Amino acid sequence: MTTAPVVDLRIEGSVISERSAPGARLDAREGERVIEADGLVALTGLVDLHTHLREPGFEQSETVLTGTRAAAAGGFTTVFPMANTSPVADTAGVVEQVQALGDAAGYATVRPIGAVTEDLAGERLSEIGAMAQSRAAVRVFSDDGKCVHDPLLMRRALEYVKTFDGVVAQHAQDPRLTEGAQMNEGALSSELGLQGWPAVAEESIIARDVLLAEHVGARLHICHLSTAGSVEVIRWAKARGVQVTAEVTPHHLILTDELARTYDPRYKVNPPLRSDRDVRALRAAVSDGVIDIIATDHAPHPVEAKECEWDAAAFGMVGLESALPIAILTLIEGGHASWAEVEQLLSQRPAAIGRLAGHPAELAEGHSADLVLVNPAASSVFDLARLHGRSTNSPFLGMELPGRIHTTIRRGILTVDDGVLVDAAQVAAAAESAR
Repeated sequence: MTTAPVVDLRIEGSVISERSAPGARLDAREGERVIEADGLVALTGLVDLHTHLREPGFEQSETVLTGTRAAAAGGFTTVFPMANTSPVADTAGVVEQVQALGDAAGYATVRPIGAVTEDLAGERLSEIGAMAQSRAAVRVFSDDGKCVHDPLLMRRALEYVKTFDGVVAQHAQDPRLTEGAQMNEGALSSELGLQGWPAVAEESIIARDVLLAEHVGARLHICHLSTAGSVEVIRWAKARGVQVTAEVTPHHLILTDELARTYDPRYKVNPPLRSDRDVRALRAAVSDGVIDIIATDHAPHPVEAKECEWDAAAFGMVGLESALPIAILTLIEGGHASWAEVEQLLSQRPAAIGRLAGHPAELAEGHSADLVLVNPAASSVFDLARLHGRSTNSPFLGMELPGRIHTTIRRGILTVDDGVLVDAAQVAAAAESAR
């Protein structure tokens, strides 16, 4: 692994005011806090383009405060929460409320995603223009959790977002092909007696939508890619010049459908865990650039929704705190990516797709002080103490994972200090004074 240059950074207010020459040091000024970062890796703050914060409506699972605390603990300085709340984030009022909750909490910048259709019902377009013009300035729209299945509605949504350089993020799941589906379709689903979830249910929607995006000339983003076939559809579309980007979750880079043998609902997720062949194809697609970003699909659920029979359990896993360690394990240690490439996957490219204004292109003078310091040498068992949200449905509990978040700084506000979350009142006060 190439050793990055050792530099000092000085932060004043919300920006990086000085950066030393490689190998040089900055003299500490009186009253300044010095963070010793020898042996740590500095990255621009991580950005999650696919988070579920649940508020409003499902605060028993997560809130904007608890979810952004989990984000900060994972090194994220910005999150894009999905619209499947109650009420649904399909109006300017709801997206502005969610953003205001994030501003007040201060742990992460919250950029709400707006629903494509009213109430996620797939029948009429939502108030896309009003959300785009609101204080939240929404640029990403998704019915995630549900597929925009009507091709005419999908076309109209793509046409609409094109007018202001927005993007539709599609949850690629044909509803008719996945009725009652519980896990990846194959020999194992038949053996376990669980309704199968065919790969074609994902791949057929992606194929349709890249053609629609090409026809309209609009931007399309594919959520949580999970199959080898989907990789090939995206590869084909990019070769044609379609404006399509794709994400993969950390859990789809490492876990396989073999875990369904345990009937442990922690491993029940949408889309389902796929075969080892699919996992290998996804890692290769990250390495060769077919997959653009890693996104967590952080999906918290209360205990009763997971500690039950597999058929009755909710789909989803929490993932904000474990995303970077899984990326280190599967990509850096697996030889598929460098630290610089992981920074692109988890910070720079998601910021670009989401049109995140002010996100630092690099840790340089004059850029926003959004950054994370990672201890790459640290390795420990991922346990409940590592989870800082309201729910604990992580599939990685008990696994030995590399890398620990040492420091997270969001717009000059310290949110994680030497591996410990900064007190909520202190973070909120700092955020208030910065506004």
